Amino acid sequence: MSRSARSIASGTTEPLWVQRGLIGVALLFMGLFLVLPLATVFAQALDQGVWAYVAALREPDAWSAIRLTLITAAIAVPFNLVFGLAAAWAIAKFEFRGKSLLITLIDLPFSVSPVVAGLVYVLLFGAQGWLGPWLQAHDIQIIFAVPGIVLATVFVTFPFIARELIPLMQAQGSDEEQAATVLGANGWQTFWHVTLPNIRWGLIYGVILCNARAMGEFGAVSVVSGHIRGQTNTMPLHVEILYNEYQSVAAFAVASLLALLALLTLLIKSTIEWHHLRQNRLADPLNPEPAQARPLPMKETHP
Repeated sequence: MSRSARSIASGTTEPLWVQRGLIGVALLFMGLFLVLPLATVFAQALDQGVWAYVAALREPDAWSAIRLTLITAAIAVPFNLVFGLAAAWAIAKFEFRGKSLLITLIDLPFSVSPVVAGLVYVLLFGAQGWLGPWLQAHDIQIIFAVPGIVLATVFVTFPFIARELIPLMQAQGSDEEQAATVLGANGWQTFWHVTLPNIRWGLIYGVILCNARAMGEFGAVSVVSGHIRGQTNTMPLHVEILYNEYQSVAAFAVASLLALLALLTLLIKSTIEWHHLRQNRLADPLNPEPAQARPLPMKETHP
């Protein structure tokens, strides 16, 4: 095959050296800014041996941080799942007054710094906040306690599922739901048997992103937690405290556990994308490029 034929087959007209140069730059960038820092985390964590690594993770404060991180994610993700489904269904399937405002509010956590979000909760629920005196009178503590951490995490992560589902459901339209309604299905039957099967891959993908952000959130949680060791420290906060105390092995050990969770999330994401593309190929075997025809919805996030 000639060079021009190969260019046409690949869909590009750039010379081969340009293509290889761009690939090399991309690989170099990933190596310097992704692979090398990740390898450094594990190398520092195992610097004093496996037993020191295990001992750092078996510390009571480390276990408390791990447990609180998992509890926070276990509460925030289902809440955002329900909200994301409801918001995406309403925005994609119906026309109503205030729709643009709802979309703007959903995008608010993407534009507001997590530190500012945490400060807002302090101003609302803190001892000197608007609701602080009433909460103290009823012996309810939100700031510097688990409820405040959960609220801050929910705020930071609630756009992920909705923003994954809205473009997907808008692209699918409402023809199938209308057909189900004409055939006598009620709202719940339409949702469970028509809408949900069509959005399941985008829904799972949004849940994975939401869970990853919930476990790794630092800014908002740092403001509302109070950094109480063994009580209100999540894994990112525990890493910061250990590093500031020059306990580098322990800090990198907990950080490596966070990195392993991130890699596990990436593996699950890649598996879901593979299943999604495989189903597309089975559904349309005559299409040579199903991945480009029906891509899995993506969304960028800020750190």
